[in-house]
Amino acid sequence: MTETLPLTGERTAPGIWHENYWFARHEAAYRWITANWLTSETRRALDAGCGEGYGADLLHRAGARQVFGLDYEGTTLRHVAKAYPQVNLVQGNLVQTAFADDAFELLVSLQTIEHLWEQPRFITECARITAPGATIVLSTPNRLTFPSGNWYHTRELTGPEFVELVGADLEVVETLGLWHGDKLTAWEREHGSCVDAQLASDHTQWPADLVQLVKETRYDDFVIRPGDLDDSLDLIVVARPQTT
Repeated sequence: MTETLPLTGERTAPGIWHENYWFARHEAAYRWITANWLTSETRRALDAGCGEGYGADLLHRAGARQVFGLDYEGTTLRHVAKAYPQVNLVQGNLVQTAFADDAFELLVSLQTIEHLWEQPRFITECARITAPGATIVLSTPNRLTFPSGNWYHTRELTGPEFVELVGADLEVVETLGLWHGDKLTAWEREHGSCVDAQLASDHTQWPADLVQLVKETRYDDFVIRPGDLDDSLDLIVVARPQTT
């Protein structure tokens, strides 16, 4: 890939050194999904709110037979078409898609629901377009730990709020959190929050130790596990369509 989308604060992208911490944090969830929830039975997978497209590409490379990327913004989708031509792209509204009932065996929507005005309608739509027995994996930043002020976020959620929202139309299978692993935790013991440090000034003014940390952060520097979600960085819910 030779180009990236411009940074607006709405989405992250690979290949931008000062964005690398956030990219790796998002990639960690996609990698966890491909390792734990992508199977030989996954014929059709949807990345709902695919953004730059790197996640949908990971699902494809991990073995999903057909991967669809859904997003509302034309410039984004034109970029995805050039960068990841193997992804099937659909432009549309996440709360009212054009997909048929029971269309997907895997639906992924990471760091998206906090951008939506009609969050319950999105969960209802996830239930409609996933097949019986399908896996649905949703993530969102934890409102208790995420820095405030992102004006692209219409409503951020706590763990209990997220589970209640998802559980209204889906069966919640597992709830997990994403935390810093050993390397990031060790850095923070000496320097304080690496997120706060990144937000405190423009990246051109970052100290050398922060620059090095951000550049070297990888997806495996994050841990996804069950636990007390109040201090997790991101919230992850695994769900399936309700049986009747």
